[in-house]
Amino acid sequence: MRAIWKGAVSFGLVSIGVKLYSATEEKDIRFHQVHREDGGRIRYKRTCSVCGEEVTYDDIAKGYDIGGGEMVILTDEDFAELPLTSSRAIDVLEFVPAEQVDPILYNKAYFLEPEGTATKPYVLLRDALIDSERVAIVKVALRQREQLATLRVREGVLLLNTMLWPDEIRTPDFGFLDEDLKVRPPELAMASSLIDSMAGEFEPDVFTDDYRAALQEVIDAKVEGREVVQPEEAEEAPAAAVDLMAALKASVDRARAARGEQPARGGGGGEPTPISSARSAQKAAAKKAPAKKTATKKAAEKKTAAKAEPAKKTAAKKTPAKKAEPAKKTTARKTAPRKTA
Repeated sequence: MRAIWKGAVSFGLVSIGVKLYSATEEKDIRFHQVHREDGGRIRYKRTCSVCGEEVTYDDIAKGYDIGGGEMVILTDEDFAELPLTSSRAIDVLEFVPAEQVDPILYNKAYFLEPEGTATKPYVLLRDALIDSERVAIVKVALRQREQLATLRVREGVLLLNTMLWPDEIRTPDFGFLDEDLKVRPPELAMASSLIDSMAGEFEPDVFTDDYRAALQEVIDAKVEGREVVQPEEAEEAPAAAVDLMAALKASVDRARAARGEQPARGGGGGEPTPISSARSAQKAAAKKAPAKKTATKKAAEKKTAAKAEPAKKTAAKKTPAKKAEPAKKTTARKTAPRKTA
């Protein structure tokens, strides 16, 4: 690595000489604009919009547009007179808990290396930061601009994180923030269940830039003159869910399946969620209801049968009474004498 800045950390009455190195680098694949027919590089000329002449770097100044076609021109002498007192120093202003610094403020990261005999005070500041569990708020001038930054420890090295100024953070102004939207407790419970099913420890090395890898494969294939193998198409994202609960439930099941666990609806797999427990209770109640109806129906049939048995017995008793044929004969005998008279 090559140092991009040299200066000193001003820590009370202690001055620690340091070198500044970029802690990050972009891995994007960069391209040049070229002529499609012959591959020639496309060059741009710096020309003046007023006279049309090509302008060299020595004749270029900075201009501030004040509107109405007017421009205020600033020269290098104007910038040299600005009060950048911390041009070669990193001034420690205060020490604060790290959680009080909103991550949205962070901009770029730089490693600090001790220079010369500054190793011992460097290690002293490093260990003091670790022991206090705080970060240092500092001011530093980089590239002719004063910046707010933090000093913290990463892997035994002091790390300088430049920050945006508070007035550079935009305020979100979205219509839905004024709407009175209510989230139902079952939906919140299911969303929390989804978060739990996807919880893990952050390991940045397991994540890769698949697009960059595929693009590099295309470039390598072009260089070697071989056929480009098309990567497998990724699954299409599901359409906007109409049923939020169903979408959350499906997401939980998919997360469980990705971890090799049984989905919640798979019959005993995984821990029951508040929603699945409620649904199981409803199904159990629904199954018990027909049983009660069946029992009631059987009881009614038994009562009907019980009532029918005495009726059958009574009918059986009355059946012998029908054998009253002698009575009929007697009646006939009594009638006969009347005809004789």
